[in-house]
Amino acid sequence: MIRFAASPEAVAVLAADDLSAFGKDPWWLVLIKAVLIFVVLVGLTLFNIWFERRVVARMQNRIGPNVHGPFGLLQSLADGVKLALKEDIIPKAADKVVFFLAPVLSVIPAFIAFAVIPFGPVVDVPFSDRTTPLQLTDMPVGVLFILAVSSIGIYGIVLGGWSSGSTYSLLGGLRSSAQVISYEVAMGLSLVAVFLYAGSMSTSQIVAAQERLWFGVILIPSFVIFMIAMVGETHRAPFDLPEAEGELVGGFHTEYSSLKFALFFLAEYVNMVTVSALATTLFLGGWRAPWPLSLWEGANQDYWPFLWFIAKVMIFIFIFIWLRGSLPRLRYDQFMKFGWTRLIPLSLLWIVAVGTIRAISLDGGFDRQYLLAAIGVVAVLFLVLFFVGGDAEDADDAEDAENSDGAEPAGGAVPFDPFAGGYPVPPMPGQTHDATVTVAEGKKE
Repeated sequence: MIRFAASPEAVAVLAADDLSAFGKDPWWLVLIKAVLIFVVLVGLTLFNIWFERRVVARMQNRIGPNVHGPFGLLQSLADGVKLALKEDIIPKAADKVVFFLAPVLSVIPAFIAFAVIPFGPVVDVPFSDRTTPLQLTDMPVGVLFILAVSSIGIYGIVLGGWSSGSTYSLLGGLRSSAQVISYEVAMGLSLVAVFLYAGSMSTSQIVAAQERLWFGVILIPSFVIFMIAMVGETHRAPFDLPEAEGELVGGFHTEYSSLKFALFFLAEYVNMVTVSALATTLFLGGWRAPWPLSLWEGANQDYWPFLWFIAKVMIFIFIFIWLRGSLPRLRYDQFMKFGWTRLIPLSLLWIVAVGTIRAISLDGGFDRQYLLAAIGVVAVLFLVLFFVGGDAEDADDAEDAENSDGAEPAGGAVPFDPFAGGYPVPPMPGQTHDATVTVAEGKKE
């Protein structure tokens, strides 16, 4: 067993978190909060499905749902009822117990993660003399709790693909596990700078630390890395490789139908809201009102902050939809290469820079001109490595392919036989499709 020992400084920081407002609610108030969180997430799921279909329809010059209810708002509810009434089919080769538990294991962590998300400040409970924070609970490591719970959901996808007894579903589950491992590392590293500036891992304390300036402004690289990683974590376009309808027929949920498929669908949309709420909490001030609304004295009091929080979450939901309607799906090797060779190294460099700046600031300050000069040099080096490094790696791949195949490069790329393994495969970086070989193979058949 591996044990992690916390330093005295870290223990002191965690002990300094002001969480005195939590743990005092009676059982009925905790139950009401939990039910309200469930209702809000289900309601947002129904709305976001309609919202996505309407926005993508506008982008593609179509109409979108407009029949069921006003503006088609009841279309999502109609689709849910339709899914519930469909026949529930279980494949003969499936592991029935795991096949049933997989969608449940995928959707439950998505709801549990919202237990530590702050929707607002301490408010008065209607029809009583009690006060309570607009948050179910909090803990000194609240953000780590969200990351831990969210990573459990991937087991539902992997087990769902494995238990289906289908090769396509299994491949979709394996893709999903590799994708989450890759981009969860970058996501976790992007949060280190937030912890350094906030001095806490508690979600409520991180929101309190952004009273004067949001971390999305002063920690822009962390914000950008987190936004890219959260799209990969939720398997949304252009990073929806676990589904990849073109070659996997639907991915890990190919064999699912009826309510089991609906649970996977629900988990995807709730996870979108979860990562959007986490991004709002960590980088956009959480429930705090944006400027110029913050100039109003009552903007951050009572139940108004809940409105600002939902508005910020919906901005991220719109970005998800915008990406789906704008960008094509990446090739799998390009997607994984981007995560390991771009996002993770950039995150590590940014952590070193932020740690250095914080240490110097706490020791008495420094000359900002030297800081700006150092940032400029690092930015230039990063741009050079970002654009030039890819060309050099592609050249190395081409040289390796040339040495292994014994073929001469044509126009800087190495020709290869796509039917060498008995079935057609696409060319890898540094290779080109050899039309003469393909024609010969076609005549032979």
